[in-house]
Amino acid sequence: MSDQNTFQLAQQITGMVATTMGEIRPGLVRAALSGHRSETENIRHENNFLSDYDLWMHDRYKELLAEQIPSFIYASEEADPLVVGPDPEPDLCILVDPLDTSELAVRSLHGYTHVMVYSRSLKRPIIAVVGDIFHHVQLYAAVREEDGCDRAFMLTASGDSHVLNKPSNARLSQALVTNYSMRPHERFSPLAGQQRFMDALGAPSEDGKRRGRIGVDFGSISLCHVAAGFTDATVEFAKGFAIWDLSPGHYILHAAGGVTIDLEGNPISMDCGLNSLPEISTAMGMRRKFIAAGTRALADEILEALQQ
Repeated sequence: MSDQNTFQLAQQITGMVATTMGEIRPGLVRAALSGHRSETENIRHENNFLSDYDLWMHDRYKELLAEQIPSFIYASEEADPLVVGPDPEPDLCILVDPLDTSELAVRSLHGYTHVMVYSRSLKRPIIAVVGDIFHHVQLYAAVREEDGCDRAFMLTASGDSHVLNKPSNARLSQALVTNYSMRPHERFSPLAGQQRFMDALGAPSEDGKRRGRIGVDFGSISLCHVAAGFTDATVEFAKGFAIWDLSPGHYILHAAGGVTIDLEGNPISMDCGLNSLPEISTAMGMRRKFIAAGTRALADEILEALQQ
């Protein structure tokens, strides 16, 4: 795929995500108001919430992507990866989390959707779009442009576009650091036990004021918030994020100039290992712990403070 075609596809996918969010939003609001949340058994991911809305988004994305791309590998959270189209070995793998944080989406609180286009020949993402269903800042995206550089931007519901290239350079004692801490035992308790990290985050600044804050965030959108400079960092040191939760936001943050490292301090590669159907299935079954921040200096401060 040429870089020009990549940019055109990025525009199409951005429009597709916005359209799909518009289609699903009224149903999610009805579910919230009625209390009928259409929960169904989640065979693939035990203990995770799954609704008919997740499955509808899964099918809808596959249908819309097939209208834009002749052949691709469809790697959705809700099914095993499969080849769509006549080419048995297409270059593009489309990684999709149809409805992230769906247990909150059916309450009309938070809901996100992730689409990432990965080139198997380049061994890296070339497009990512993360949609926010209920907020005015509606779309975060990254694309590999004609000059070979990755660029990130965001779009509001009113159509305003903003380039993302100035993530925060805050120090830890002045930072807003987020974490997906909703699950009491799996997530919140490990966070609460990070006393050295909490002490560093709550340390007074030179003027004596305590500016550090801990916040809750979700999946890829948490890395997008760092990319936009809305937050300063996000951390995951308990269970780890699956590939569809981490990689789209990772690519957007990378394109904006931020950093994502593992808990050994190594930068996380853009190469997701999506080389064949068996390797894609393996990658979809793995989880990764990480620190994502506006600067390497902040990421290192957080890493030093974490008790591993």
